[in-house]
Amino acid sequence: MPFTYCKTPVGVARITEEDNFITSISIRDEEFEISIPESPVLKMATQQLDEYFEGKRKEFDLPIKQSGSDFQQKVWQQLLKIEYGKTISYLQQSKLMNNPLGIRAIAAANGKNNLWIVVPCHRVIGSNGSLTGYAGGLWRKKWLLEHEASIMGIGQTTLNF
Repeated sequence: MPFTYCKTPVGVARITEEDNFITSISIRDEEFEISIPESPVLKMATQQLDEYFEGKRKEFDLPIKQSGSDFQQKVWQQLLKIEYGKTISYLQQSKLMNNPLGIRAIAAANGKNNLWIVVPCHRVIGSNGSLTGYAGGLWRKKWLLEHEASIMGIGQTTLNF
């Protein structure tokens, strides 16, 4: 499976591709040799991530595909609807999915998202505004939310109802 590494302000991103789809983007703490992507899809992903971190991109236009159950796919599709610079709570997400009792299952599916930043699970926060749950570490979630808020001219990270 082809992959590349690219440097970001929150660590080194490992981007993988399969059959011309981006299948995972994860951020690593370790240093890796930054590589020049060989495939057009990996080049596009690297460019779009760079643009996101430069504040020039608010939406991604990448062919993406990740393995998961039908339920997980629905959760990830819902994540794609959260606007740049906005946050919702896990409870709000469960209500948007017409599954208010499924909050824990929805939160668990968020945690299985392999397409960090592009499928913006970092935009889901606790009902009380707390930064709960992020596979990449809460400091990265905070950084991403503050980055988006600063680009949008929002003074602080808050729940947006």
